Amino acid sequence: MKRDPFFEAFRNVIDLCFRAHTLHPRKPQKAVRKWDGRTPYFVHPLWCGTAILHEPSLPEALRRRGAQALCLHDVLEDTTQRLPPGLPPAVRRLVQGMTFPGGSAQEMEEVWSRPPEVRLLKLYDKTCNMLDDAFMPEERRRKSRRYVRRLAADVELHYPGTNIVRLALALCRTRRPKLAR
Repeated sequence: MKRDPFFEAFRNVIDLCFRAHTLHPRKPQKAVRKWDGRTPYFVHPLWCGTAILHEPSLPEALRRRGAQALCLHDVLEDTTQRLPPGLPPAVRRLVQGMTFPGGSAQEMEEVWSRPPEVRLLKLYDKTCNMLDDAFMPEERRRKSRRYVRRLAADVELHYPGTNIVRLALALCRTRRPKLAR
């Protein structure tokens, strides 16, 4: 059986994601998820990166470059690491397209001028965030869910029939109680 070079590249991306978020966060508190202060931050980009690999309606090449970009999508914003020199240019462009130094306000405004592929990947990112949105203040949660619904509608236009749209919209409909920290 011929060895697939993607798997070696993906393993390297996962390793970089782990090291960047564990050993090189911009602030010590960025090494863990904000909602509980215990969950390692790298769990978030790894969830995103592996979730897109489960998307049979997307072309394999898109799933593969998307998986790599999603694993690295917070490296530039949240860590002192740089993207590795050997990263494929298409993956590098996606990571840069998903990076918004001005935070969520900038993202929610500017994401619509980015390519549809970036918005697809942002839907994975925001859907993962919804898994722990019970810790968000109510107004922020509502704003986030409006944004996710808009992203989901856009993704459905460009990539019809994806599981991530179904999951995102299901999470938008779910009412969860606010949890104590």
